[in-house]
Amino acid sequence: MPDRNLEFGKFGARGIKGYEAAARQLDSLANFIATPVTQRRGMMARLHYLTRTDHAKAAARAAGLKVTDRTLKRWAEGKATPSKKSLAQLETAYRHVRRHNVARHLLQRLNRQGRGTRVEFHPLNQSQVTRPHQRVVSYRTLNVRRWDQMVQAWAADDDAAMDEAWFDGITVDLGSDYGAYEYVTNIGFAA
Repeated sequence: MPDRNLEFGKFGARGIKGYEAAARQLDSLANFIATPVTQRRGMMARLHYLTRTDHAKAAARAAGLKVTDRTLKRWAEGKATPSKKSLAQLETAYRHVRRHNVARHLLQRLNRQGRGTRVEFHPLNQSQVTRPHQRVVSYRTLNVRRWDQMVQAWAADDDAAMDEAWFDGITVDLGSDYGAYEYVTNIGFAA
C-alpha cells in the first residue's frame, strides 16, 4: 500500500501533510480578518463578527467563547481589556464560526456545479535525500470535482477527517502513485 508513511523524513525528505497544505489554502480562501486579535482593531472586528446577531452570539458560545454579555459590552466600549486566555477564546471562536459560515459558499465555489477545481500538487522536497533513496515524484495537476468531505472536515477543524478526505476524496484520483502525495511542499488551487 503506497500511503501512510510511517517514518517520513528518515532519509532527509521535507514537506507537510497534504491535507494541511489544502487546509491552509482553504483558510486563505475564507478571508479571515488579517489584523491580529492582540490589536484593538482586530479584537473589535472579531467581536463585531461574533456579536452582531443573536445567532452569531449563540454560535460563538457553542464554539467556546465563555464570557458574559456584560463583559463583551465592556470590551467593545473599551472599559475592560481581555486577558490572553480570553483573546485566545475569542480567536478560536471566531475561526470556528467563520469556517462554518463560509463552508457552504466555499463548497459551491470549489465544486463549480460539477466542473470542479484544478489542484496543483507540488511534491515533497528531496534535495537532502541521497540518490538511491529518492522517490520519483513530480509536479501533478488534477481536476477535483468532489470537495464535500474535505470542506466539511475543514469547517469542523477535524484533522483526522481531513486526512481521510485527502486520501479517499482527492489523491486517490492520481492513480497508483497517490501515496507519494501524502506529504507535499505545497498545494495550489484558486476558486
